[in-house]
Amino acid sequence: MARVLVVCTGNVCRSPIAEGLLRAAFEARMIRDVPEVTSAGTMGWTGSSADPASIRAAREYGIDISGHVARRLDPDEVARATVIIGMAIEHVDAVVSEAPEVRSRVFTLKELVRLVEALPPVERRGRDPVSNGVEAAEELRRGGFTGNPHDLEIPDPLGMPFEAFRGVAGELDAWCSRLVDGLVGRSHEGAATGSAGA
Repeated sequence: MARVLVVCTGNVCRSPIAEGLLRAAFEARMIRDVPEVTSAGTMGWTGSSADPASIRAAREYGIDISGHVARRLDPDEVARATVIIGMAIEHVDAVVSEAPEVRSRVFTLKELVRLVEALPPVERRGRDPVSNGVEAAEELRRGGFTGNPHDLEIPDPLGMPFEAFRGVAGELDAWCSRLVDGLVGRSHEGAATGSAGA
């Protein structure tokens, strides 16, 4: 089974929302062998709940993260992950500085989406589309594909008004849905991770 690890700073705002959205998207599109999705923080506020504004924003997209408990990045989990997805470049850098051997499996969310969307159709990826898709994305990256190097990050809404959290949740919903579509395809046209107001 593939393992997806989502990383931000405190593991209370962006990564819990992304974790919930990715899990829902994989479950909606895959009948079996659904990847395990977890999240952690480079400075994880271990034991904290998700930010109340993140919980509220995620709920607008049909995702319940009210039971989330923040934790710090674990080296063993990093080693086992099929792919590590940072919300920003600083998270990619933090993971790689601690575990250089996993560099080929670490991307920002936006970077990975653009790489996966540039690959051949998902039907060609065999029985393990997530692992195979990540490997193919890394090959494309090594080959010089840069996507949009000026737009790689999801902004941190911590300390901002609720509208900032709502905007981040909407951005994450779109990018997470695109990522899962690119990795495993759509189970039906118009599948989405969630929808506002649902």
